[in-house]
Amino acid sequence: MKVCIIGAGSSGIVTAKTLSQSGIDFDCYEKGSFIGGVWKYNNDNDLSSAYKSLHINTSKQMMSFSDFPMPNNYPDYPHHSLIFDYFNEYVDYFNIRKSIQFNTEVEKVEKIATSEYLVSLSNKKQIIYNAVIVCNGHHWKPKHPNFEGIFNGKTLHAHFYKTPNEFDNMRVLIVGIGNSAVDIACELSTNAKKVVISTRSSAYIIPKYLFGIPTDHISKPPLAFFPLEIQRLSLKTALLLNSGNQENYGVPIPKRPLLTEHPTISQDFLSKVGHGKIKVKGNIKRFNQKEVIFENDDVEEFDTIIFATGYQISFPFFDKNFISIKDNDVSFYHKVVATEHANLFFIGLLQPLGAIMPLAEIQAKWVSKLLNKEVILPPKEVMEKTIKKDKLAMEKRYVKSNRHTIQVDFYPYKKIIEDEIKSKRSFRKN
Repeated sequence: MKVCIIGAGSSGIVTAKTLSQSGIDFDCYEKGSFIGGVWKYNNDNDLSSAYKSLHINTSKQMMSFSDFPMPNNYPDYPHHSLIFDYFNEYVDYFNIRKSIQFNTEVEKVEKIATSEYLVSLSNKKQIIYNAVIVCNGHHWKPKHPNFEGIFNGKTLHAHFYKTPNEFDNMRVLIVGIGNSAVDIACELSTNAKKVVISTRSSAYIIPKYLFGIPTDHISKPPLAFFPLEIQRLSLKTALLLNSGNQENYGVPIPKRPLLTEHPTISQDFLSKVGHGKIKVKGNIKRFNQKEVIFENDDVEEFDTIIFATGYQISFPFFDKNFISIKDNDVSFYHKVVATEHANLFFIGLLQPLGAIMPLAEIQAKWVSKLLNKEVILPPKEVMEKTIKKDKLAMEKRYVKSNRHTIQVDFYPYKKIIEDEIKSKRSFRKN
């Protein structure tokens, strides 16, 4: 068994560490010069979306790997530079840096037999592997919306935003109201002449702290396994007691219920809107040079538009006839196993209500046991039935959008993978 790991971001390094501890031979390839993926500011692999002021929006306790907690002297919500340091300490502590080949891009992966893949590298080498584990992330290929008309000012995707200085005294429109959008809006509100957020349907704004406690500490079990209506009522009550009605600040309340979308987390956004530093507008109707006409026919002029409109899931090393993703629709068993292809796995391809890293860790443990034949998968028809069931549940739970195709609830999903590891299929048949 020889395994290829694609990427040395947070999912790639925990996969490498897990396979190493499981006695599985592997090569890990990283396009750039550093581990850490998006958490390396100005990463030379050109895939990082980190801006200079970025802090995590899940607490350090929730984001830590199980056997390597973040240092006690880290704040609840560390700066990206501390997260990068943490990942480097993790790699060195478990002695896996030597197994990572830097500045080596996986250019193509071709299936040449049932459990054999030909991997073509940027250094012109081609190597055959028995398994491929994809850890290339899903926050690196920007998704752009289409609007009628032409805007003659500066435009960029939030992926390329780095510092506020270049927007001094500018009139800035930010399209979107997710985490990046509100973070950038809050930062620009001290530099820009005007900051406006455009949103089709608004969002529930959840602070990083509720009653002085990191918000994700409150949502731990047993609450995480309560019926959804009880979770909604609990969160709604806590938000009202902690922050009041967000409409009073100037942020519309969405027509959909709480917990039907990925949360927008910000400690400062409501205050900034309440102070008039940020204005919230509806959807865009069209552009006219530097004018933006909104759907309520309001017209405002802007110098710059930042599109905080999300990302496309992409695997550029696969032929489109092999695995192609349209509208971020992913059809893998528990977001990990490609049912059509033996020994092809995906780690970290999910968007939890919580941090990805601990879930990538448990995914990697499951995959290592599958590769070592300590655990076996259910029949293909059972896996495909589960995929359909999961998709129906997701469509019922979340707003229908290509933003919510890989969404999971942290603790319930973690238990699903733990159950796979401990399943009755965990013993080899003679």
